[in-house]
Amino acid sequence: MDCKFSTGLGLVSVSEEVLLKVAGYTAMGCYGIVGMASKRTTDGIVQMLGIENLSRGVKVRSMNDRVDVDLYIIVEYGISISAVAATLIDTVKYNVEQLTGIKVNKVNVSIEDIRV
Repeated sequence: MDCKFSTGLGLVSVSEEVLLKVAGYTAMGCYGIVGMASKRTTDGIVQMLGIENLSRGVKVRSMNDRVDVDLYIIVEYGISISAVAATLIDTVKYNVEQLTGIKVNKVNVSIEDIRV
């Protein structure tokens, strides 16, 4: 699913994979985030993903010319979860909008695990 928007010079199409990688790399750069999580639907076990699989911990839904971003993360023990989530939401929204030109409607954060 490509996300498209129009500029004065023409139509721009951004691949979903690009959006997933931008959001994933941005999330991993935030303080307090240990990794991205992928929940296996068969048994509900949370797996920590490596740097090459960041897009599996991110879901993007396109609506008109805006996107919703869902992040599934693992946080570090002892860190304020609300502060990490607030910073993550602001940073991901800013980077996706600045790097791709696509407006972000909302960013949903799901804390899947805490690691020591």
